[in-house]
Amino acid sequence: MLLIRVHILTRTFKEIEIGGRKAYALFDTGSMRSYVISDLASDIKWKIKAFTVSLGDQTYRIDEACALICSIEGLKFDIEAHPVDDLGFDERGRRIDAIIGALAMEKWALIPNPKTGEIDLTALRKREFTEYRGNCQKELE
Repeated sequence: MLLIRVHILTRTFKEIEIGGRKAYALFDTGSMRSYVISDLASDIKWKIKAFTVSLGDQTYRIDEACALICSIEGLKFDIEAHPVDDLGFDERGRRIDAIIGALAMEKWALIPNPKTGEIDLTALRKREFTEYRGNCQKELE
């Protein structure tokens, strides 16, 4: 008897809040940067050196970033995101409001599980992070 295991991986979508407004976000480990629809972008914006990116079937010239205060399950976190006009729809036809990229997930230790579609929020709940661990002992002569 031959037993074949198939692991179905799912994209991780979650309801979050951005600036106190409900948003449907894709937590995308394949995207380095984060993106948000212009309607949800904050007023805290700055110009950046422009780059071109393809998101779904759209190509954008990105020349600004904005600061966002987000929350998931009531836990707040901040990210830098690039405003765009549209991020398309998921497989069920639901509009995507934001893409949370790998840099933001790494910053807050948000760990998506592609098998379950859930996100490990342990570090965000604890609010304890290790930024640097070096040898702090001085050599004694």
